[in-house]
Amino acid sequence: MKVFVSMLLILSVTVIAAQRYTDKYDGINIDEILSNKKVLSSYINCLLDKGRCSVNGKELKSHITDALQTGCRKCTEPQKQGSRKVIRHMIKYEKQAWISLQKKYDPAGTYAKKYERELKGIQ
Repeated sequence: MKVFVSMLLILSVTVIAAQRYTDKYDGINIDEILSNKKVLSSYINCLLDKGRCSVNGKELKSHITDALQTGCRKCTEPQKQGSRKVIRHMIKYEKQAWISLQKKYDPAGTYAKKYERELKGIQ
């Protein structure tokens, strides 16, 4: 019986972990990226298929559609906070890039409207 319970617990933890994006990049300094136009542009170009992608950019790109569609349900708390910060920055300071990203990842505008409304209260 103990073996069965142990196996069940291990399986549960594995399933829960699989329902989250990796936390490997949670320590990235978002402010540093947002304040460095060259670095930010490389991420934007990666997401728009206009440039090469770093390892971090590839990871972001592989999850961006799912994160938008699910309201970042699989995100860790630092990822949720970072996403809000990035979206807020894009709306305020990188409007053209924000529009281009919307066209690619949210052509109907469904998610952008939701996040823009949500962020108006946070700004």
